[in-house]
Amino acid sequence: MNANLTSLFIRRPVLATVVSLLILVVGIQGLARLPIRQYPKIEDTQITVTTAYPGATAELMQGFVTTPLQQAIAGAAGIDYLTATSATGLSTVVAHLRIGADPDKAMTEVLAKVAQTRNVLPREVEDPVIQKSAGRTIALLYISFYSETMSPAQITDYLTRVVQPKLATVDGVAEAQIFGQQSFAMRVWLDPIRMAALNVTPAEVGAAIQRNNFQSAPGQTKGHYDIVNVNAKTGLSDPDAFAQLVVRSQGTTLIRLGDFARIELGVENVDTGVVFDGQPAVAVGIFGTPESNPLTVIDKVLALLPDIQANLPAGLNAKVAYDSTRYIRASIKEVLTTIAEAALIVMIVIFLFLGAFRSVVIPLVTIPLSLIGVCGLLLALGYSLNLLTLLAMVMAIGLVVDDAIVVVENIHRHIEHGLSPMEAAFKGAREIALPVIAMTVTLAAVYAPIAFTSGLTGALFKEFAFTLAGAVIVSGVIALTLSPMMCSRLLNPQQSEGRFVRFLDRSFARVQGFYERRLASTLKYRPVTVLVAAVVLAACPLLYLKSFSELAPEEDQGIVFVTANATETANYNYLTTFTKEFDRIFGKVPEKEDYFLINGMGKPNNAITGLLL
Repeated sequence: MNANLTSLFIRRPVLATVVSLLILVVGIQGLARLPIRQYPKIEDTQITVTTAYPGATAELMQGFVTTPLQQAIAGAAGIDYLTATSATGLSTVVAHLRIGADPDKAMTEVLAKVAQTRNVLPREVEDPVIQKSAGRTIALLYISFYSETMSPAQITDYLTRVVQPKLATVDGVAEAQIFGQQSFAMRVWLDPIRMAALNVTPAEVGAAIQRNNFQSAPGQTKGHYDIVNVNAKTGLSDPDAFAQLVVRSQGTTLIRLGDFARIELGVENVDTGVVFDGQPAVAVGIFGTPESNPLTVIDKVLALLPDIQANLPAGLNAKVAYDSTRYIRASIKEVLTTIAEAALIVMIVIFLFLGAFRSVVIPLVTIPLSLIGVCGLLLALGYSLNLLTLLAMVMAIGLVVDDAIVVVENIHRHIEHGLSPMEAAFKGAREIALPVIAMTVTLAAVYAPIAFTSGLTGALFKEFAFTLAGAVIVSGVIALTLSPMMCSRLLNPQQSEGRFVRFLDRSFARVQGFYERRLASTLKYRPVTVLVAAVVLAACPLLYLKSFSELAPEEDQGIVFVTANATETANYNYLTTFTKEFDRIFGKVPEKEDYFLINGMGKPNNAITGLLL
């Protein structure tokens, strides 16, 4: 059977060529359609439940909001562990799902669990906001909007109305979150001394505002021939109107809000702000969905950015503050360069051993055919091109040429013994067919089990294992079909008679003689050799225990993140006073490209800054 298999392709070169071209075409189709990622797709979804209770202390939030929510959410399926924080007026519970868990099913159960706790939460608590996102705490992309003529509140208003809806509709974007947003709001600053003198309580103020400032829908009046829409102006829209609002009436005496309060049009949140290159700014962070491809998402967002910039109001500027995909693209480019370098080195080594360019071409063709052909398999399995699959291709370069080299060497040996290239191809391929199949199956069997490892390691290295095993299998097919056919057409007896070939033979003969002499000397002192081997073997456990371990090596991604935490009682003004020092520090860094600072990140006393290099 093996003889018939290899002989068939030697007699029919067109058939061998068509099989290889089919592998190439399928691989090119896969290569063109494969998504590109940094790492393989991992279902590391997070479900965040955010609950607001304005005015409540952190202790109250923990006892009456965070704890009931945690106890309920913990019973949802697919949850690995929970994290929670309680701050003044805000509770955040994050459910981290197990790798591979169904995020949609978990989201449904969390929604049901949260709904069950609604009746045990304080009545004044706002409805919990539940969001599903990939396991990232940092956005894929930050776009900074800054202006010397517009206030942060005006920038926020424009972003909320125009920019955020455009970015949120991009395919693959889970959320376009505004950082440092300062939405317009009517601020009522109460004077406690005046309130005490007038015997007015904050509860009365709140009730008066709700009673006199609301949106109404009075409907229509219908006549015999016409309909008139009724518009009741029940909402207050300027500070003077709020100042005239009656809080209490005592006979003919009216106590108005302006008698004991200062009213101004300000911003809703005064505990957060963004600085970009020293200027006040508002940032938009792009978060991808768990199923999305980060590179594709950011490509679509960046394609939309010129249109957004062209329609910005006068004086408002936009610039990409941080793009996480720059590092991903640079890493992939480096791996592709490594693949080219490895292929070149393999070609040189083969040439030095075989001594003729015709002999080099045969195993060399196997490299691109195997690496491109396996892309069709990756596409069929739903995988992607990422750092680990590309790493597998780098490793595969040295493996995929082995089968072809074995075929070439065996056929070349028969040519040197006097057979014609065609006869040598028939005989050499027939002899080597079973060993080639055994080599291919063995190598594939060695790497394939990595794909069945559980946990995070298995999720990361599944695509690595199948890429390596798939490339080896493709190379085995090529070694049994294309390589024998090419040997019968390209090899000839004269290629071993050249001056360069004879020089290589003499050189390797000298190396062989040197190695034989050293080996003979070593074997004369076997106790020493055994002692050295025993010492190395005994040191292995110690070396293993002392070696550092990590999931992936730390890589320079071109950005330095710094977090700052002030005391628990610190407010926004305290924080901004001391984070201004970052301006002076970053200004002295010659490699600085841009930097951004987010004050009030999560809590009023926290800040995060990023220095882009």
